[in-house]
Amino acid sequence: MAERQYIIDDFKTEDAWRMFRIMAEFVEGFETLSEVGHAVTIFGSARIKRGDELYKKTEQLARLLVKNGFSVITGGGPGVMEAANKGASDAGGKSIGLNIELPLEQKPNPYANINLNFRYFFCRKVMFVKYAMAYVIMPGGFGTLDEFFEAVTLIQTHKIKPFPVIMVGSTYWSGLINWMKGSLLKEKMISKEDLEIFQVLDDPEDILKTIKKFHDILY
Repeated sequence: MAERQYIIDDFKTEDAWRMFRIMAEFVEGFETLSEVGHAVTIFGSARIKRGDELYKKTEQLARLLVKNGFSVITGGGPGVMEAANKGASDAGGKSIGLNIELPLEQKPNPYANINLNFRYFFCRKVMFVKYAMAYVIMPGGFGTLDEFFEAVTLIQTHKIKPFPVIMVGSTYWSGLINWMKGSLLKEKMISKEDLEIFQVLDDPEDILKTIKKFHDILY
């Protein structure tokens, strides 16, 4: 009986320390990012290689954003995230990487000039939403889809104020969008207005114009 109680107490102690680690991630995130200014978060695949057209397009977009007064936030890893951080850093802007500790794929890239490391996905997600005034969704996998659907869900349910959610790559995302229209909308799982929460663009200049228009209206 005493041994069982010891195990229970040990779990309680572990949970208490976990709570402090979570609080520490929030405090460090808020303190570090409170002065990043108007920022755009760019999501996308960690598996894209340097020299890939998507890498080049992401780098170009990040440079454009910085030259027009925006900071750039990414997940801090390789691929699309690296390209965005590189473009922002090369343009002389704030290049923020919010890295997550994972056993595979996710290693910090060298181009973020403001770095934070997270153990908990949910702490990191709060930072993405709180400090971004737009989301740019480049082609990616499950992690990219996770961030996309979380953003549109928060906007749909009025948990956050609407902001631009831009999917880049009409060809890449067409299957998903057609499924949303042909299944979710058709079966009345969502409303027609829900499909207006996001938009699909291909050209970095058009993406910049959309974000600037929103910024000018808001500020």
